[in-house]
Amino acid sequence: MKPYSDITDPRLIKALAHPLRVRILSILETRDMASPNELADELSVSLGVMSYHVRRLHALGFLELVKRTPRRGAIEHHYRAKARPRVTDEGWAETPAIVKRAMVGASLQQLSSYVNTAAAQGGFDRSDARLSRRSVTLDVKGWEQLGREMAKWMEQLEAIEGESLARVRETGEHETVKQSGVVLMLFEADGVPEHDAGREADASGRHLGRRSSRRPRPLRAATNGAELD
Repeated sequence: MKPYSDITDPRLIKALAHPLRVRILSILETRDMASPNELADELSVSLGVMSYHVRRLHALGFLELVKRTPRRGAIEHHYRAKARPRVTDEGWAETPAIVKRAMVGASLQQLSSYVNTAAAQGGFDRSDARLSRRSVTLDVKGWEQLGREMAKWMEQLEAIEGESLARVRETGEHETVKQSGVVLMLFEADGVPEHDAGREADASGRHLGRRSSRRPRPLRAATNGAELD
């Protein structure tokens, strides 16, 4: 797993607010390396635009240059992700709202594509796959408590992954490895309509948002940090 890079400087957060940079980092998280030319083809943008944003990510320390390849009289540069950027609570608190919304929008766009593609390929076909959603009402203390528990769960997730990789190295059973996706969110939802259809479990009984016996209520709280994952 690539190391986290905790970001406290809101200027760096603003630099990452561009949706293309979020997509570049997401792609390079899943492969060894790629060149601006390859990324430009994959994301359907011009090479000049892609090269600029890759250079900026490199200058910010999120990418590292690992290979130079001669190509028709030119040199093609290949980069890999050096660190997974994680915005600290302190940095997020100092970030202007317009930048926060740009970052979240870019991340959600990438996340939507990722989840929808996985679903179309049968990523939720397993009987133990989960897609759950709950609306809850929280006071300030409840919001903070839930935020802490979610942070602990993310740490536990990393520990479980580490144990899984250790078992694979020990047994050599690489065919048992499954690339899996986990999404965890906590956000305000005042005034956002609740759509009960999304809470129903499907006919096969998979965990697709079990309906609570309690009446759904809007979540009232405020975001407490964000991750670019």
